[in-house]
Amino acid sequence: LRAFFASTLLAGAQLALANTLAPPGFKRIPTQFIAALGDPNANNGNGAEEWGLWRKDPGPRGVWLNDYQSTLVKHDDVAPAGWKFNAKDWWLEEHGLIMEAPEFPLTPGKYLVTGGRLVTTILTVQPADANGVSRWSLEDKSAKLYDVTHLPCRSARYMPADGDGTGSPLTANRADFPVSPGAAMPNVSGCDKQDYAVLFVIGVANGNTDL
Repeated sequence: LRAFFASTLLAGAQLALANTLAPPGFKRIPTQFIAALGDPNANNGNGAEEWGLWRKDPGPRGVWLNDYQSTLVKHDDVAPAGWKFNAKDWWLEEHGLIMEAPEFPLTPGKYLVTGGRLVTTILTVQPADANGVSRWSLEDKSAKLYDVTHLPCRSARYMPADGDGTGSPLTANRADFPVSPGAAMPNVSGCDKQDYAVLFVIGVANGNTDL
């Protein structure tokens, strides 16, 4: 437990340091959160059209699995924070909180990203090509997607499995939470799962007008 708190404090200190650094042409913003898919050992790749953005920290706006029926089902699937739960496409974070979905797709542009550890660099997301494919790249050529992933933040997207339809927050095992930093999110019976990496966005290029 002491090791966990120590690592959390270290990550917070490193994030605070990263927040003081904004390269020319960038502006600092309150931390936002990218949901990313890709090879953790890659410096660039395709598939950014499947990345999303939480403009606000979704954790404090979430609903505990234990409160799914009383807080969501009994209120027409609307969370106290105002977001709408989608039973066919829903999200969990590492503590067992049901989260709102991020905004899709991530707007093309340049983002200053970090995992709250040692690496802070510029992420470039290209506009989608004629086939709808968007490329991403990190300016620091030695940096990998893993390096700008915040490991304690775990997130996954759950969808009822084809031909089943029984998967829901009710079939999640509460004993699977919390999830260890860097570990895969647990499976939920009756659901297909997609894990996402979480990147902190602490700045954007001056031309990114929608952030």
